[in-house]
Amino acid sequence: MEIKRHNDFSEIDPAAWNTLVEQSIADTPFSRYEYLSEWWKTRGGGEWKNPCLALLSAWENDQLLGIAPLFIHEYEGQQTLLLIGSIEISDYLDLIVREADLPRFLPALLDFLASSLPETWSALDWYNLPDASPTLPALRAEAERRGWNYHEEIYRPTPRIPLNCSFEEYLTRIDKKQRHEIRRKMRRAAESGRVRFYVVDKNADIEPELEAFFHLMVQEPNKALFLRDVMRDQMSRSIRAAHEYGYLWLGFLEVDGVKAAASLNFDYNNKLWGYNSGLSRDFMELSPGWVLLAHTIEWCCENGRYEFDFMRGDEEYKYRFGGVNRYVMRARITK
Repeated sequence: MEIKRHNDFSEIDPAAWNTLVEQSIADTPFSRYEYLSEWWKTRGGGEWKNPCLALLSAWENDQLLGIAPLFIHEYEGQQTLLLIGSIEISDYLDLIVREADLPRFLPALLDFLASSLPETWSALDWYNLPDASPTLPALRAEAERRGWNYHEEIYRPTPRIPLNCSFEEYLTRIDKKQRHEIRRKMRRAAESGRVRFYVVDKNADIEPELEAFFHLMVQEPNKALFLRDVMRDQMSRSIRAAHEYGYLWLGFLEVDGVKAAASLNFDYNNKLWGYNSGLSRDFMELSPGWVLLAHTIEWCCENGRYEFDFMRGDEEYKYRFGGVNRYVMRARITK
């Protein structure tokens, strides 16, 4: 197996990268070429200042076997290897490798990092690894074999709603009080005659819809602070890339023809990944946020999506809608 280091994303074919993602343990929107390459252009929306790219690939018989999307940055007082996409805006990250190849790829990768990476580093700190990722036990075993220190901890909950059912069946699975509340709010919105839910067509011009989404997003003060110029640029790039590749899901709830709520998701791998949202405070009497989320879950049921993934965060409303916790982990190695 040959490990290569790349000075730029353009040195790996995007189609080959994404084909490997789709066969790998990291088959999420956040491991795809278009997402990570755009993330790198803005350094995560300005999250990192002057990181050093350490993008590695593994090859065998001229076939792409694995990708370790890494960068080096000083973190917690040490020169640290982190996964590209870390930390705040990429909900799931991992090595890009088929599960069957992981037992060969990981030792070769760590050998290369220990002996052939010219930069001095003393820690490996990987965030947002799914709790079921085979990378975690493999990384622990390799660290122990090498006499390196290994620490693993829960980083964030990632609540999910299991579906594969009708909307009515979904409602019977959640708390009775919440079931009645969702039905009541949906009925009130429908009976008002003022409300319309729609999903942006995959062939639509995304730019005006993107502007409408950001307008709603910044109505929340914390999100307005988060959406500084470089972060807005980062999100715009990610949204456009998802739209170009056909897995953007952007839904709106209109009241009297005015967009009152927005739900931005990735429609990928037969599930919906809930990435962000926006809400106007002008129509709160109609509960537009709740009504839009209910319509989004109903859409999932009607279109055969097996799960709605709220992704990171433990906000109360996620559990009121039936979210069940899974987790993303942090794995840290020090030599």
